[in-house]
Amino acid sequence: MAGTNSERPLLAEGPAIILVHPQLGENIGMVARAMANFGLAELRLVNPRDGWPSEKAQAAASRADHVINAAKLYETTEEAVADLNFVYATTARDRYGYKPVRAPGVAAETLRGRFVKGEKTGILFGRERTGLTNEEIALADEIVTFPVNPAFASLNLAQAVLLMSYEWMKTSMVSEDQTSFHALPQQPATKTDLQGLFDHVEEALDSRGYFRPLAKRPKLVDNLRAVLTRPAFSATEIRVIRGVISSLDRFSRETPRGAGAPADGRSGAGRPVASPETVTPDESEG
Repeated sequence: MAGTNSERPLLAEGPAIILVHPQLGENIGMVARAMANFGLAELRLVNPRDGWPSEKAQAAASRADHVINAAKLYETTEEAVADLNFVYATTARDRYGYKPVRAPGVAAETLRGRFVKGEKTGILFGRERTGLTNEEIALADEIVTFPVNPAFASLNLAQAVLLMSYEWMKTSMVSEDQTSFHALPQQPATKTDLQGLFDHVEEALDSRGYFRPLAKRPKLVDNLRAVLTRPAFSATEIRVIRGVISSLDRFSRETPRGAGAPADGRSGAGRPVASPETVTPDESEG
């Protein structure tokens, strides 16, 4: 599966995700996948409508097996939260009561703080169609609600879990611009690399009469070099560009690469083949 790497450490911590009377096995599986994406692992199911275990849930989990296989089954919501120290209930509806209502980011920070102290926490998610009842919300300490379109506030179960799981993951980051992985380092091109590119491009354009009228050639060359120096190329990128130019020099649409060597040392377009010093397409792929 794209994006997975069994050689890297698997995050599996944080609050329990508690699904109260979930209906579809597919939704449970997608919840498990969302949890695994953001380092959560404890899934609790309160009397799922279609029973448990579920082949549909397993398939939809998309290899989040450590979550699905460890899921715990409960008869009632009271049993599912009995061993927890602190619980959030999720809802998108207006509720009249005395429980504090938190934004997802604030709720996640609270959960992280309690987790660090060794407390057991959980988040309640209700039925796909009707959400949590007032009685079930009463079992929670606080409410968390998402900033959604007030005229279209209904979230898919897996979407709601994913949003909360994402906020949980963010609380472990040193800063908001931190990422899980980084681009591989590239060797910056040297001035010799750039000069070779300039010469290569200018020769290819000269042979095709690009610099017209000749009086404007110096200005056109200056503009071209300004464009080529702007991206701050790496050495690899220089080789790629020169490989492209060599391919255009060596082959034509009529006699493409693989159609046989151009006759008499000339390309299908009637132009001389690039000199041996020119970078070939094969070199650009290295």
